[in-house]
Amino acid sequence: MSPTSFTTPRDLLRYAVTRFNTAKLFFGHGSAEAFDEAAYLILHTLKLPLDKLEPFLDARLLPEEVAAVLAVIERRSVERVPAAYLTKEGWLGTYNFYVDERVIVPRSFIAELIPDFFSPWVPDPEAIGNILELCTGSGCLSIMLADAFQNAAVDAVDISADALAVARRNVADYKLESRVKLIESDLYQNVPDKKYDLIISNPPYVNSASMAKLPQEYLCEPQIALDGGSDGMDLVRKIIAGAAERLSEDGILMIEIGNERAYAEAAFGELGLTWLSTSAGDDMVFLLTADQLRLN
Repeated sequence: MSPTSFTTPRDLLRYAVTRFNTAKLFFGHGSAEAFDEAAYLILHTLKLPLDKLEPFLDARLLPEEVAAVLAVIERRSVERVPAAYLTKEGWLGTYNFYVDERVIVPRSFIAELIPDFFSPWVPDPEAIGNILELCTGSGCLSIMLADAFQNAAVDAVDISADALAVARRNVADYKLESRVKLIESDLYQNVPDKKYDLIISNPPYVNSASMAKLPQEYLCEPQIALDGGSDGMDLVRKIIAGAAERLSEDGILMIEIGNERAYAEAAFGELGLTWLSTSAGDDMVFLLTADQLRLN
């Protein structure tokens, strides 16, 4: 397709939507459909406001601008690279993070619960002093937690030095170096010996059968951040097993397990999991209190 066939963002938008639908792309990294993803990629590439498509739809583009957008459309269509890797940014709510292939694309239902301070499970947000996030990846949840819980110090843990390099950039972008400590560790192994009011984790939880069926877009991500073993609960077991001795007296543990509720209930149902409501229903995130963990 010659760049001279296109003169406006409207032309490119129509072409991109058709191209994406023809390629049967998978949209699970932010956008819900081809139109939204096409609009985002076009606006980002042209360095236009991401929330203002309409005023620019019929603006005449320079040939080099058209060529730049077409190159992005082709990479997304042919290589099936997630949009976040093409733009080097990922969004969680109103928060924007740098991302690349060293980390999974930010996505978490826990992020939806942070603005409400995990109410009613955290009665006094100002009393939260120490937070531990396991499997932090790009650092996105730790940054949001530090921003919400203003009196808290956050220890952000990941086994991947590459992921922590990305997280370090994001922590610096938000100027939170004094409150978010990045720790290279296999879960609790190198974590400081102290008590935490909150332990939060969005760990690898995809079960083996699901891993074998992942769309190409997910195969672009670090598989260590997705693969949770035969039932998806390998790391979750270790997180739960070590949580009791790390939690403060009234502390809580919160873990995201995506579509694996059946496996989670089979593995930990006797603990009395509390399932939290998110935009995807009541099956994505569970909570355990320190008391529950100590009794088992």
